[in-house]
Amino acid sequence: MTIEPVTELGSRGALRLPRARVVPLSAPPASYTAAVERYLTGAGIAKSSARIYRISLTMWGWMLAGEPAPTGLVRRGAKPPAFPITAIDDPMLPAVLAELTAARAGAMDADTVNRELSIARKAIGWWQRQGWIESDPTIGIGWRPAPPDRAKALAENQIAALWRLDVALREKTQWKMLYKSAARADEVLCLNVEDLYPQDKWGKITAKGGATEWIHWQSGTAQLLPRLTARCTRGPLFLTDRKAPAGTPTLDVCPETGRARLSYRRAEEIFEENTRLLANPLASPEDIEDLKGWTLHRLRHSALTHDAEDVTSTPMLLARSRHASVRSLERYARRRLGRPASRRTRPCCTSLHVNPSRAGLQDHPVAPLARISITPLNHWSNSNFV
Repeated sequence: MTIEPVTELGSRGALRLPRARVVPLSAPPASYTAAVERYLTGAGIAKSSARIYRISLTMWGWMLAGEPAPTGLVRRGAKPPAFPITAIDDPMLPAVLAELTAARAGAMDADTVNRELSIARKAIGWWQRQGWIESDPTIGIGWRPAPPDRAKALAENQIAALWRLDVALREKTQWKMLYKSAARADEVLCLNVEDLYPQDKWGKITAKGGATEWIHWQSGTAQLLPRLTARCTRGPLFLTDRKAPAGTPTLDVCPETGRARLSYRRAEEIFEENTRLLANPLASPEDIEDLKGWTLHRLRHSALTHDAEDVTSTPMLLARSRHASVRSLERYARRRLGRPASRRTRPCCTSLHVNPSRAGLQDHPVAPLARISITPLNHWSNSNFV
């Protein structure tokens, strides 16, 4: 967007002060759908986040058109109505949006509503900077308070029951990696075989915002990975069972088998279907079609919650979660972070995995991350310091 000064004649021929006129950097897209695609490609949205952004902006497309957004199962496959991007400048729209978002807040959880609002505001701000629209109709819409939900974490006996399920090698490896690394599901599903460092048990991922980061797994996952990759040396790590359909992006196709990368949607469906009886232990197997299982995100939530319960070091939990602040970790901890846990749960010595970009180890030739040994001070008796 550029700002062009405009000089006008006032009364009695006097010159008025210049005012600004917004000149678009490029011609506005013909439709809202086209504007969304221009935003996803032009604003540098990471590939791992583009799917979530597109779904959220699709829901907001309905509300920006003055109609209620779809909910439930139809939400995933919904398409936004056709309307010009300039319709967002309608002065009546903010009042309509306030009613629609209030109604949607009653039908959706707070985290989803807040996430969609945040994404919509980012897109609207980007469109304003392009000069395609002038106003932000979301101003005045507040965030929904979301109290900590500790029920998301699975109990350790539930995790143990998950490992006993008779599932395919692909699912067994994927679930183990998700829990042991505490990584997000979309990050793990975007892994390629060439991103793995099997001897060091590291993997290079594309995190939120497109940053390159590292995850670490344990021996259980390390033993499964060679069986999963077999002779493959490159391409997606987790593949579908069938050949990739025509039009699949090259980066999502295994060059050696021709199979496509497993999608988040399909991975979520498989996990949910296989965990229905675990999530409903009192139900009968005959009722499995009417039951709901767990979500993949609960593996990450469970891993970080168990870490918060068992590990003293807040910096270690922060590094493992890859969150930006301690405040964001409070949802996982039943104690106040920054203070030591009970002596019973404090380990004598542990390891802290440091992000290489923050520790100056980007070009380390051996290990992608540094491992720092930490010994809590009060592990030692007073006589050690005499």
